[in-house]
Formats: sequence, C-alpha cells, structure tokens
Amino acid sequence: MICLALNKAGPIYNRKLMASPSNSLANHLQQAAAKHPLTSAWQHAGESVTFAALLKDIECLAARIASRQWAIVETGNSLHLARHAYACSYLNRPFFPLEIGPSIPAIATIPDQAALIIATSGSEGTPRAVVLGQRQLDAAAAASNALLPLHPGDIWLNCLPLYHIGGQAILWRCARASATMLLHNGFAAEDVAADLDSHPVTHISLVPAMLARLLDIGCRPPASLRVALIGGAALAQSLYDKAVATGWPLYPSYGMSETAAQFATFKPADGPWHAGLVGQPMPGHDIRIGENGRLAVRGPQVMAGYIDGSGIDADGWLTTGDLARIDSCGSLTILGRADDMLISGGRNVHPQEIESCLAACPGVVDVAVTGQPDPVWGDLIVALIVGPTSPSELLAYARQHLPSAALPRRVLGVSGLPRTPTGKLERPALRRLAAEANS
Repeated sequence: MICLALNKAGPIYNRKLMASPSNSLANHLQQAAAKHPLTSAWQHAGESVTFAALLKDIECLAARIASRQWAIVETGNSLHLARHAYACSYLNRPFFPLEIGPSIPAIATIPDQAALIIATSGSEGTPRAVVLGQRQLDAAAAASNALLPLHPGDIWLNCLPLYHIGGQAILWRCARASATMLLHNGFAAEDVAADLDSHPVTHISLVPAMLARLLDIGCRPPASLRVALIGGAALAQSLYDKAVATGWPLYPSYGMSETAAQFATFKPADGPWHAGLVGQPMPGHDIRIGENGRLAVRGPQVMAGYIDGSGIDADGWLTTGDLARIDSCGSLTILGRADDMLISGGRNVHPQEIESCLAACPGVVDVAVTGQPDPVWGDLIVALIVGPTSPSELLAYARQHLPSAALPRRVLGVSGLPRTPTGKLERPALRRLAAEANS
C-alpha cells in the first residue's frame, strides 16, 4: 500500500494560489459553462446538473477547502471525488483521490507541475504514486476526444473508479468537449444496463470483466452508442467476438496511470482484431521495444514521474513493465506483464497467452493462470477456472490448442478470481490460491 505521511515540521505543500491555467480541468469547466450553460455537465443518481450550476457548486467547494496547506487527499464515492477534482483544479492545487480504506500515503515534496497524483492499481504488488501535470492530462483528453470523437451533447457513461486514472480521464474528456458524464458509483451491471436502455449514451468505458457481465445479463448496446472503450486488463478473443456479434462497438485500448490513461487504441475500421492488439499510439508519441522485450514510451501524455522522482530517463523515455511487439504499420500488440513470465520445461510461457486460449473453452466463465515452483517443470502451470467446465474437459481442450510446455498441469475450480476494481487479475493472490490448494 502507498504510505503518505504529512511532514511534521510543517505543510508539505504551500504553492501560491494562481489562476487556473488555460489547459486545466477548471478552465475547461469555465469554458463549457460560458458556451453551454444549460447543457447537462453530469447526471448522477437521477439528478442532472448543468455546466453553469456545476461551476457555482465548484466555486463554493473550492472556497471551503482553500485553507488546506498541502495536496488535497480525499476518499469517498464517485460524486465526492469528481467534485473535489474540479475544486482542486479551480484552486490550482494537486488532487490525490484514494480508495476508501487505505491509509493516507508519505510524501516529502510535491513537484510544482503536479495536478493529479494517482495510485497505480497495485495488481503486481505495492502501488506507486504517479504525478501527472495539466499538460499530460489535457494532451490525453484532447487526443482521446479527437480519436473517438466526443462532442457537446454526447453522453459518456462513467462506471470506473475515480481513484484510478480511467475514471478521472473521463472527467477531463467530458469537460473539454462540453459533453455530459453519466456518473455511477462503481459498476453494477443491472444499473449500467438500465441507463444504457434509458439514456442516449454515446460512449462508455469498460474493463473486460464488466463487458462480460453485461453480456451475461443480456445487455445489448443502444443504437446511440458509438464507442465502447475497453481497457484495464487483457481482452480475450472469445469475449471480443461475442460482444461484436451482439453489436458492441469495441475499441480495445492500452493505457496506464503513467500515460494519463488511453495511450493506444484499436478502431473497428482498422481491420481484423486479435488478442492483445491495441492499435497505434496517440499522435506525437514515440514507442520502442527494448532488448528485454519491454515497451518504452515517450511523449506528451507520459507522466512527470513517480512521486519519488523516478520513472523517466534523461531522454524522456518510460520503460513499462509490459511485453509488446510493434508491427510494420506501427500498431502495438501487448503480450502481457514481463514480471508474469513463467518458465515451463525450459520454455518462456506467458500466463496471458494461456488465458486467452482457455477463455474460449466451452463452459469457462473466467480463467486465470499462475505458476508453482516445481523441480521438474521449473514453473508448474496451474489454471484456475470459474464455470461448469470439468478439469478433464479443460485439459482436453488445452491439448488441442496449446503446445506441451504451455499445458496446465493442475486445474482448480474456484467460485471467483481476485481482481482489482479496474478488472486486472491480482497475480500475487492467484499464486497464494494455488499454493493453498496444494497444501
């Protein structure tokens, strides 16, 4: 867990209050209130707030919190975090939204350019605090709005957590475009389906697990929906095919806290899709694959750095933890996390490769793969499955579609898989589940 302790000798942040920069969230709200005062800025729990009314509300909230002397750290529901994101921008102060529960994180200093401090998902271990400035956040919103595209009068359904970058990014996109945000307090499939049925939603952001749940309850996309942006975790081919066949306009994407969310996107017009394909990066960015196979990125959306000052090299490159390849057209395929690689029978095998295959096995509702130390195999591959498929049926399917080194040597039926709120598998928890089952 991130641990943020305030400096006992005095405030850790004391920047002079300045007018909101022209590329700030607050300025975009002010522009929207001036041009579209009666347009709905957001809808939440059956209530609609216009841009003009929202601006007044934010000005009042900013006045109440202006006396705080450091970066403003808040927990709460989605509406609470959204209002404070605007108010902090209005005050030109850094905002650090946190999930309800974790202790407040220790920051000795906060960079001057900080607008948003966001915690990584922590799916691979301890979360890290990412520093994003107005420049990165605004560049990301501008690129997304141009690619997808987003206009005044459009509605973006936001059911992602606002203590993660995915939820915060939608705030910026909608404010910049004078579009309406239909805000949910987290994801509940029935509530999302109901709003898709009753509102002319044009855009929605989902992680694969959310999309799968919507398909399970028979939710079909409304005719108004132009974009279903999918990210946060690996999308299986079988889930993609099922959703597209039902009419969902899928845009598989790649992004992370360190790139202010959406960094690369596959569009339906790009042609056939395969697992891991996330299209081309946003304009103005450089990408390369290092000798170890890891993706490195550079450009206007890439973070200022981690809160400890690390993360970016002298030439502006961020080396990610993701394995990837770049095709001749410059499109990215994400192969999985480098730290997740297993060595089975002397061969490198990535869990995501096996998971993508097994997800298409009849009767598999959800699947994850991990490894256990083994004197013969090195990493003994363990498949954890949710659904009515029996271990023998799964193994028979695997033998038809996977090489020998990638075959699961143990299959465990579980009621559910440990995932973060953004849908990523919690790999350390998977390893613990496999070890406990074997003890």
